[in-house]
Amino acid sequence: MLTNAWLILLFPLLGFLYSSLIGRVVSRRSCGIVASLAVGASFVAGLVALSEMLALPEESRAVETQLYTWIAAGKLSVPFSILLDPLSMVMVLMVTGVGFLIHVYATGYMHGDAGYASFFAYMNLFVLSMLLLVLAGNFVLLIVGWGGVGFSSYALISFWFHESKNAAAGTKAFVVNSVGDIGLLLATFLIFVKFGRLDYTGVFSEISRGLVFNGAYVTAIALLLLAGAAAKSAQFPLHIWLPDAMAGPTPVSALIHAATMVTAGVYLIARMNPIFMMSPTAMTVVAAVGAFTALFAATIGLVQPNIKRVLAYSTVSQLGYMFLAVGVGAFTSGMFHLITHAFFKAVLFLSAGGVIHALGGEENLNKMGGLRKSLPVMYWSFLFGALANVGFPLTSGFFSKDEIIFSAFSSQRGNQILGAMALLSVVFTGFYVFRAFFMAFHGEGRFDPHLHIHKPGAAMSVPVAVLGILAAVGGGLQFLAGPGTLDRFLEPVFTRYARPVPAVPGAGMIQEPLMFFSVVLGLTGIAIAFMMYVRYPKLAAEVGAWYPRLYTLLLNKYWVDEAYGLLIVRPALWMGRFLSDVFDPAVTDGLIGVFTGAVRAASLGLRKLQSGYLRDYALAVLAGAVVIVFYMLGVGGAR
Repeated sequence: MLTNAWLILLFPLLGFLYSSLIGRVVSRRSCGIVASLAVGASFVAGLVALSEMLALPEESRAVETQLYTWIAAGKLSVPFSILLDPLSMVMVLMVTGVGFLIHVYATGYMHGDAGYASFFAYMNLFVLSMLLLVLAGNFVLLIVGWGGVGFSSYALISFWFHESKNAAAGTKAFVVNSVGDIGLLLATFLIFVKFGRLDYTGVFSEISRGLVFNGAYVTAIALLLLAGAAAKSAQFPLHIWLPDAMAGPTPVSALIHAATMVTAGVYLIARMNPIFMMSPTAMTVVAAVGAFTALFAATIGLVQPNIKRVLAYSTVSQLGYMFLAVGVGAFTSGMFHLITHAFFKAVLFLSAGGVIHALGGEENLNKMGGLRKSLPVMYWSFLFGALANVGFPLTSGFFSKDEIIFSAFSSQRGNQILGAMALLSVVFTGFYVFRAFFMAFHGEGRFDPHLHIHKPGAAMSVPVAVLGILAAVGGGLQFLAGPGTLDRFLEPVFTRYARPVPAVPGAGMIQEPLMFFSVVLGLTGIAIAFMMYVRYPKLAAEVGAWYPRLYTLLLNKYWVDEAYGLLIVRPALWMGRFLSDVFDPAVTDGLIGVFTGAVRAASLGLRKLQSGYLRDYALAVLAGAVVIVFYMLGVGGAR
């Protein structure tokens, strides 16, 4: 059973090879079709694996397949092993399902681009790397997928590298994620030092016996893993790369935000739950980082003029909710929100991409408006995505978001402060996402009246419509098989090696009031956005004038990037210039000059011994022989 899971990896690999080696020679246009079919085939392979998994008893639904021994060096043995369990199964279906729709959309969006074949090669490589990451059965293979995701994101963010800002955005994403990668590598090193192995099954089985509960060693490992997760999932203070990642084509933004890279951090913490459950200190840090990031990013999204940046900060905020969930021990709630977020964030980005495509590349909300009738599919899909993002009743985000808020209040690892921060973020979420919706689709058009609106074709409209439907009802699909279906499916993963975090006694009494209060807060944010951007469109400018310092603070994202520049980038540049312009010439070159001068002087002295006359060499040999003879006679006499 599940022995053909390797096909999930094979199809994107073949798609990558076709687009990079064959497609550009045979038919450049075919690359988009083959790349999309490759991800679709991987999704089908995942469905087949799911049906086989469901036929197994719950306790047997973790199947590890070793394809071959990859590394064998001393104590270190690393097989190329695929671990298929409920957690990796959920991730595979999410990555390939949403990824397939994004690929189909991209065939229309990227039509006519000079780098069409390269684009789809990178897209397939991105999906392949993410699938390798989630299917890895050991830490080394995890790192390979982790690095592959980092490279693919760099290549796609800076895809239009002929503009320097796009190249800089890709470099920024790569550098910031590399900082987090160091944490993952160090954590892996500490695990190997302690246990002498790197396979998940072995490490997780031994961790409760080999580490002290909440001890310094396990806390260090967990915090280092958190560093890697925070960078990939753009959590404060390593969030700065994600808004700049909007420099890539819109399908790339959708793939990064919905199905691949940013979900890797949440997955990592969920996968490493036995380690984090051993360290309540690290869990508290995860929850605090998540709650703060959710609120922090939501406030920045309130005033951003670029539609893709609004959605980018929305992603950072929603990922904060997921970190809050896993930090308080509600792993299934965090994964549930990861899935619903994939639906509504993908449709938001792709709908925004339809607007940008229709306006000839315009991304500024202040130059949009009145597009409701011109782009009906994008309008309704964006609306469903926005409602799900806020957590409007019965939409996909409603079910998952409220589970997280309840867990923040009710779990023994949660508290009222974390819950209050999550609730406050709901108001801001309702405002910023509907501010973008109203500015893009309602009111009078603020773009050039002579502009020809490019209406999207079926390749773009159909995936958006499908994702819009999933955003609207996707969260409730699990109830078709009974309430708590996803919880029961994932539960063995989170209870196999550690006890779940219990709820506070009597906490169930607050669940419905919290749900009601959350809905009211979301509707309040929507109502405020409606009043400011539809009913009284001049009110927004007036409010900004009332609080100019606050508006400037939010518009400039709390000057976090500037702080990095002042505290890290500028000193690093200064040190580089000092080493290059001062230290190198004066010290390094000076020392080299001393050594080369000494060698040159010695060589000039030695060259005099080379006279070229045979009698001189014979005399030197004779003199040497005489010295040796006298030395030997002296040694013999001494004896």
